[in-house]
Amino acid sequence: MEHIVTDMGCNASIDDREESKSEKAIRAAVLIQKWYRARRARLEISRRYSLSIFQSIEYADEQDQAQLASFFTFMLERYASPDAVDDTSSSSSVSHEGDSYLTEYENIEVPDSYCGPRLSFPLTLADANALLHAFKNGQLLHAHYVLKLLCETKKVLKEKPNINVVSVSYSKEITICGDLHGNLDDLFLIFYKNGLPSEKKPYVFNGDFVDRGQNSVEILIILFAFLLIYPNDVHLNRGNHEDYVINLRYGFSNEVFSKYKVHAKVILYVLQDVFSWLPLATIINKKVLILHGGISDTTDLDFLCSLERNKLKSLMRPPKPEREEQGKERAPTARPSMCAANEHVAGRTRRLSSSGFSELSRQNSQSGPTLKEWKQVMDILWSDPRMQKGCVPNKRRGGGCYFGPDTTARLFERYNLKLLIRSHEFKREGYELTHGGKVITIFSASNYYEEGSNKGAYIRLNPDLIPHFVQYQVRECTDKQNYWERVKTIERSALQILQEKIFAHRSTLTEAFEKHDCDNTGNISVSDWAAAMESVLCLELPWRTLLPHLAKTDPDGKVDYMSCFHNMEIAQSTEEVQPALVETLCKYRKELEVIFNIMDEDHSGLISFDEFRKTWRIFSSHLGIDAYDASIDKLAQSIDYNKDDYIDFSEFLEAFHVVHKRDKKPA
Repeated sequence: MEHIVTDMGCNASIDDREESKSEKAIRAAVLIQKWYRARRARLEISRRYSLSIFQSIEYADEQDQAQLASFFTFMLERYASPDAVDDTSSSSSVSHEGDSYLTEYENIEVPDSYCGPRLSFPLTLADANALLHAFKNGQLLHAHYVLKLLCETKKVLKEKPNINVVSVSYSKEITICGDLHGNLDDLFLIFYKNGLPSEKKPYVFNGDFVDRGQNSVEILIILFAFLLIYPNDVHLNRGNHEDYVINLRYGFSNEVFSKYKVHAKVILYVLQDVFSWLPLATIINKKVLILHGGISDTTDLDFLCSLERNKLKSLMRPPKPEREEQGKERAPTARPSMCAANEHVAGRTRRLSSSGFSELSRQNSQSGPTLKEWKQVMDILWSDPRMQKGCVPNKRRGGGCYFGPDTTARLFERYNLKLLIRSHEFKREGYELTHGGKVITIFSASNYYEEGSNKGAYIRLNPDLIPHFVQYQVRECTDKQNYWERVKTIERSALQILQEKIFAHRSTLTEAFEKHDCDNTGNISVSDWAAAMESVLCLELPWRTLLPHLAKTDPDGKVDYMSCFHNMEIAQSTEEVQPALVETLCKYRKELEVIFNIMDEDHSGLISFDEFRKTWRIFSSHLGIDAYDASIDKLAQSIDYNKDDYIDFSEFLEAFHVVHKRDKKPA
């Protein structure tokens, strides 16, 4: 009997121990799960505010671009001759009368040493495959064939209506792609997954083919080639980046110059025309409207069908009010008068056809678009949807509207539509549904802000008009990184560009901080700090969440506001130069780079210092900032870039990069 009792006791003890181990395992699993979920939540917060930083600064740059376009207009109206014509290559001069420039390719010989694809027109699928193979291997298409291709493309586009009407039969579906922005690998991946364009595989590419990425030229050539081969099955809508003034800032013009050197001018000139002939929208089966940006409460598809779209070479120059065009009394403008010393700059500006600016000035002498035409096209290329009802100006971008679900419903009712597909906006998953699924945003450029920042996507639309989304992501480094590493990489990149922007507004921010610091303690409350940051930068960011990454706080929770600038500085020492000038040059680096590129006719990278000084005076006067004439001279001497009275402006601007102190380049 004792034996039995003892045996039962042992079994009970074993069971207790096993139960104890099981409870510990469960508690450990619960703790690990909580830790994992908390970590994922923190990473998700980091990812979201990082992408918000990227997008907010992108939209702020678009507003700056509008301001820069205003400066170009100012320069051209004051100094450009409507009859200005310049050589567009070192060997020949292009006549811009009528369409005579379309035959300029005949004057460009293809040497025997050229190893790239040799196109024959009309193009065949074999030509398209040759282009794809060449571009995969990093080859360039010769300028002769580029210009011939563009001229043939223009002929086809001129036959297209403003709004393409496409029917999808029961035997096939249609593929819709969004922004590509020069990301050639994304286009290759789409073709690999979905197939090449053909009669059985129609495509709609919804604008923003160029800018930002490194291969905008190649994307255009591929899309235009397939358009020529399958003109009824490849449809190209215009985006807001198919605009030569936008291209100056966002990289496409520079890409053309770097790849085609001496023939770049005429290529860009022809592209102005080609872009202006791109259709504005596509309608599928009379039910699905596809356009780049969005709509407004005044969008009139019938009116858009009837306007002369080729008059809108650039949307960055709104037309003058009709009463001004008719010579009636003009409202006074607050533009500064220029002294006779600027005539030298005026002479140079008359020769700015290198990026198409002679065309811009000629629009003044021709019958340009009306204000209504301009606004209708601006709205469909620049607008974004929102969840709130109504339609309001899109102040974040500086153009177009924010349109609500009621605006969408009214347009659908008027034209008997059921779906609006648009692009124009970064989306982490490559697509997004809004307005109860009636508005779809499709974005096809993966890794848009940073490696791993987002997926790309395209839509397969079947005959029943039910969209099927296909996501993808071009992977280079992401396969070698885990999720935590990818998010941290994106976060570091986003915070760096935000800190650069903060440092560029140092004096204005300091003034805003000091208004809240009545006792001159150097510390202010978190709410006052956040309010000051938003009032100056206008980025609509979660400043309280970002605070630990941007500034230090004391034990009482007060913000040491000057710590915002402690870890950043200008790339090269400029102690002897007026600090306000350095900050101004830092703030307007991108704008000055565009202006220098326009002035640099021979693309040597050099401009005369005298010319730079005078242009800076006009630019600063137009923006209402101090000119700092004497300081400009001292600056050139201190940096030692004033060589033989010329400035290497790329090196000059490099000195005004904002960098982390640990990354500072040696002086």
